[in-house]
Amino acid sequence: MTEVTEQLHQDLRLAADFAPATEGEWRKLVDGVLKGAPYEKLVGKTYDGIKIQPIYPRAKGSSLVAGRAAAAPWQIMQRVDHPEAAKANAQILTDLENGATGLDIEFAGGAGARGFGIANAGPDTLKRLFDGVMLDAGISIALNPVVGRGNAGEALADLIEAQGIDPAKVNLRINYQAFSTLAVRGSAAGPWREMAPPFAKVVRGLMDRGFREKLILADGRPVHDAGGSEAQELAFALALAVAYLRMLETGGIALDAGRDAISFRLSADADQFLTTAKFRALRLLWARIEVACGLTPKPAFVAAETAWRMLTQRDPYVNMLRATIATFAAGLGGANAITVLPHTLALGLPDAFARRMARNTQLILLEESNLARVADPMAGAGGTESLTRELCETAWALFQEIETSGGVFAALQQGLIQSKVAATRKARDADIAKRRLVLTGASEFPNLSEAAVKVEMPAPAARIENSVAAISFAALAPVRLAEPFERLRDRSDAKLKSGGKRPSVFLANLGAPTDFTARATFARSFFEAGGIAAIDGKGSLEPAALAAEFKASGAPFACLCSSDKIYASDAIAAAKALHAAGARHIYLASRPGEQEAELRGAGVGGFVFAGSDALAILDDAYSHLERA
Repeated sequence: MTEVTEQLHQDLRLAADFAPATEGEWRKLVDGVLKGAPYEKLVGKTYDGIKIQPIYPRAKGSSLVAGRAAAAPWQIMQRVDHPEAAKANAQILTDLENGATGLDIEFAGGAGARGFGIANAGPDTLKRLFDGVMLDAGISIALNPVVGRGNAGEALADLIEAQGIDPAKVNLRINYQAFSTLAVRGSAAGPWREMAPPFAKVVRGLMDRGFREKLILADGRPVHDAGGSEAQELAFALALAVAYLRMLETGGIALDAGRDAISFRLSADADQFLTTAKFRALRLLWARIEVACGLTPKPAFVAAETAWRMLTQRDPYVNMLRATIATFAAGLGGANAITVLPHTLALGLPDAFARRMARNTQLILLEESNLARVADPMAGAGGTESLTRELCETAWALFQEIETSGGVFAALQQGLIQSKVAATRKARDADIAKRRLVLTGASEFPNLSEAAVKVEMPAPAARIENSVAAISFAALAPVRLAEPFERLRDRSDAKLKSGGKRPSVFLANLGAPTDFTARATFARSFFEAGGIAAIDGKGSLEPAALAAEFKASGAPFACLCSSDKIYASDAIAAAKALHAAGARHIYLASRPGEQEAELRGAGVGGFVFAGSDALAILDDAYSHLERA
């Protein structure tokens, strides 16, 4: 039968009648398209400095990365963060009735609370929270206790025992994550060696009661939330896990039991291939640490949460697309459990519709797309294997640097981790400002007429949890990448509210539509990303007609839009006419060219083009308004 099957495969090969393609032949075709431009133009680079080649050969001899059991679905986790326990309970029951297979319980003040969370972790609160929930029915529960806010883990263990349930029958992760929380707060009550004995005592107590696995979370999210890179997030998660192993060891807990008590969580974002490679890399890196500890590697439990930093307040429905890509990537990367942040979370507490969409994103990918049917489907793909390997190498070097500094707590005290994250964030911010890193709905393709979306309650002002701190250091404060553009939109909204109209720019279109449409479209997106409404000109080469159109528009600004050929012959006269007509500031949609000096002399004050600093230009536009 095997011979027959192999022959059938040979007969049905679609490329059987063609000679095998070679990389050299491909390069020859590419060079023809590049027309003298360097090949390196096609090579991308991650914020870790890893090169992304345009094409990769198959990675021969690759092995599967051990993750979920073969064909096993990941757990569909639903975030539970309503401050009122009774309302949170109602949400839980709805979630479980409609496809969720797990609950991700967030408490106020936690590293992932995002301004909300269950108000307290007391036994009465937990009793109300889980009223009507069969804790031993196979539901996955991820509890996220908060340092200094009561011991939610012990309180839930008490509730389980009070109901006469065998702990072994409860699919529970008690995500003690002290270091992650302290990293976000930027403070600690004392040195880690003082924290270790009571921490280990709590874990030992739960183990003695039958709760033996997944009691501690090595959470990479704080680095990702703060703008860090993939390798930095991996190194931080590894360093956390090793620090927890050391703490447990001081409490007399064997390495094997300590290893079983630790699980991981990483952020999943809309960079599909990097996200998949990151989840694969974590398992390989952790296996290396297990071997170094003298342990036989076991597949780690790795949870995913769609990234907070990629959420936008503007055009929030695009967040559904981002979450879909992130879920797809984490699922292919072998995540055991995935939590999708609802698309309106950056605006406030999500309503029932947003929660349903978060559930259904996963249900469709699992039940209709069958993503879990194949174990490690990216194995052997040259690009994925290369990214996985290079992420491992880069993250391992960073992890060793953290260990050399004295471990994760010492590295936080010294600012080692924060400085590396800050450098990456600075580079990313520059790309966002220049719109090289596109945020659809925020920095590109904005919609100034979008309708408001419903939330249960608005997002509170961002704040860092206050606590009595003996030790302080720079916090890994969470950010959202779209915030700088959202602040500009907020300024526009404020002017609309106070004065009845938004700031505006007149698009002084020169010539025929074939001359100006491309740059007028670009200019519209450019200015409206900052909340400055674009008013289209009809298109003219007559300076007087252009000036009349500008005056009629009522806009304080004007932007010349046309082709290079038209600019060469008509831009200077048009700029002079607009300046004489009272334009407060005149832009030209193009790079400064040979005419720059003459154009500036005619009244052009700025140039907008792909790669220009949009944030700086738009902020300056508001400054012109305020100086008037």
